[in-house]
Order: sequence, then C-alpha cells, then structure tokens
Amino acid sequence: MVKRVPKVRCPQCGTESVWSSENKWRPFCSERCKLIDLGCWADESYRVPVQETQGLPEEDGQPPT
Repeated sequence: MVKRVPKVRCPQCGTESVWSSENKWRPFCSERCKLIDLGCWADESYRVPVQETQGLPEEDGQPPT
C-alpha cells in the first residue's frame, strides 16, 4: 500500500510543497519563502483585522465596576 503524502500550496509563492515532517519549512516550500513571510509580519504589511465594537466604556485607567 502506497502512502500518499499531502501537498499544500506555499502561502508565499504558490508552488506545491510537501506537508510532512521532512519539510522543515512547512507550510512554506523553502526557507526563503518563510523568511519573506516573517518579514512581512515584522514590517506590519500583514495585519489581523479587528472588528470595532460599539458600547464599550472609555478606558480611563480604572478597573471595571
């Protein structure tokens, strides 16, 4: 029985990469793509979206009562 190794697309360049413990850069295809992605996070090119909520009290430095 042949075990199929799952493949995923590299989030940085889009090439297929093997998803296994043998690929130390997973989900990236290479160290280069991993470092490029890390640099984008460090430069704040990527951001996690924040949904503003209304009705929260203003922060005045006091604990909530």
